[in-house]
Amino acid sequence: MFVRIDNEPRDYAWGDRELIAGFRGREASGGPEAELWLGAHPGSPSRILDAEPPFDELASWIAAEPERALGAEVSQRFADEGTPRLPFLLKLLAAGGPLSLQAHPTTERARLGFAKEESAGLPVDAYDRNYRDRFHKPELVVALSETFDALSGFRPLEEVAGVVEALRAADAASADPQPGAIELLAARLDAEGLEGAVEWLLTDGRGGDTGESAWLVERVVALAGADAALASPYAASFRTVTALADAYPGDPGIVISLLLNRVRLARGESLFLAAGNIHAYLGGLGIELMAASDNVLRGGLTPKHIDVAELVEVLDFTPMPPPRLAPEPTAPGVLSFRPPVPDFVLHRLEAGDAGPQPEVALDGPAIVLAEGGTVRVTGARGSVELARGDVAFVTPDEGVLRLERPGVLWVATTG
Repeated sequence: MFVRIDNEPRDYAWGDRELIAGFRGREASGGPEAELWLGAHPGSPSRILDAEPPFDELASWIAAEPERALGAEVSQRFADEGTPRLPFLLKLLAAGGPLSLQAHPTTERARLGFAKEESAGLPVDAYDRNYRDRFHKPELVVALSETFDALSGFRPLEEVAGVVEALRAADAASADPQPGAIELLAARLDAEGLEGAVEWLLTDGRGGDTGESAWLVERVVALAGADAALASPYAASFRTVTALADAYPGDPGIVISLLLNRVRLARGESLFLAAGNIHAYLGGLGIELMAASDNVLRGGLTPKHIDVAELVEVLDFTPMPPPRLAPEPTAPGVLSFRPPVPDFVLHRLEAGDAGPQPEVALDGPAIVLAEGGTVRVTGARGSVELARGDVAFVTPDEGVLRLERPGVLWVATTG
């Protein structure tokens, strides 16, 4: 069964004003359009546009007829205390400015944290609530714009050392050298490693402009535009410091950004953000596919609640290269992004004027999104025609989805 769905973009302040509307071939609202949620998440469930099934929202239909919507296997495998749920959420994400530094918990940590906050009687929508559900929230993002910029994961230690040396060189070349500021960071890194340095920055830095870290932030921002910094291999990271300082002046996350991988994705490239990966999207349009959860531990670049102790427990401080995920060519015209989680997988189908029609087999429900021109998608029981930017929910009894008209189709389904 193919069911057309839609939603309104979320108007978060960091959202771009044109990218989502441009991708969908629609008139922009005039305000920021940050995220288009496609799924059954209670925070913004998609609307059902067709007369059948007779429900206004996808979440209502799944709640009323889970086996019809999700299939028996997914209804049993993905349930919250016996209630079947759609385990993934598909988004169009358009960053016109930087998002907060953040990380997401493992399933075990989420269950423990949720139970603890529930037993404490903390309202699920409280400002200082960390865990709003029992689920992990791994994420996959694929660039749709020509470039998509992000911070993701702690960079290799030799690069951290290189950043510190570039700051020392810029300070020494400045008209008013203040080497003590950079040595504060170097000393913390040497004595306590990444974990100790991050915890110090967040704890000391949340106190306003009176702590030692405030001096460090101020000095790093002043040095980021210096010739010595911009001539280093870390010029992109220093330019990011300047942009973050404009958006969040004085925030300790500005210095933390230098400890992270600065990533630029080209169109079609992707990142997979596992539990504990600290990250922030900086700019561009992407498809984001994630486990359907609201559990976010923030670490700077935000006015929202930051629980430093819990964040430090959740973060993976292991230095790593950027966590890119290369797609696999799984069939003619099909690229599959397969992260190591059961909640979701993402396929990109592209059909030309000639040659085989690309197809993918479904093991569970799917959400399909048309890119570019009008496409026709056929399954075992039905079919749907989708114009540019149109979306449909697909029940698993359609079996195999085939793209019959030239164009591009994104298929999000269970892993």
